[in-house]
Amino acid sequence: MSDTSPSPQAPIPVQDTPRRRFSRRAAIVTLVAGIATGIGFKTLADAGFAGWSHTGPPGAPLDPARLDEHVDRMLRHLYVEIDATDAQKGQLAPIVKAAAADLLPLHAKIHDTRRQAVELLSQASVDRAALENLRDEKIKLVEQGSRRLTQALADVADVLTPEQKRQLAEHVGRWRRRHG
Repeated sequence: MSDTSPSPQAPIPVQDTPRRRFSRRAAIVTLVAGIATGIGFKTLADAGFAGWSHTGPPGAPLDPARLDEHVDRMLRHLYVEIDATDAQKGQLAPIVKAAAADLLPLHAKIHDTRRQAVELLSQASVDRAALENLRDEKIKLVEQGSRRLTQALADVADVLTPEQKRQLAEHVGRWRRRHG
């Protein structure tokens, strides 16, 4: 009787092709972007941008002094999660605080466009041109905020080590599962 079992073969080495390198880089960039986005949204949520918060009901004006307190509190939690060094703490705080301060006026403007839209829609006849202009204005504000947030997230990602980015990604994943 002959032995029909296959003989063990050495694994075929995977070639490092340009496509494989691109895929690996794309995965790393996606991970970093996800981490940075998580940091940004967490900062904004703690600062009162996501519904009811420590600053009052949704749509209430945000006080810059209270915003700074909330950003400090969020940063203290972040530092513990990623085991940040003193040097990193010194780099991260100005990045996050500057972004939050830059985004605060945009938040107020976006809420103002919402109020204007309600006024336009509650009139006897709907001014479609005015609604379209308001929509364009809001899109520009959101684009401006998105650009600023992306800049801050990239700056934060530059400060963190790969291990810290991994830890933060895990933390953001747990936070998202709990909070939807």
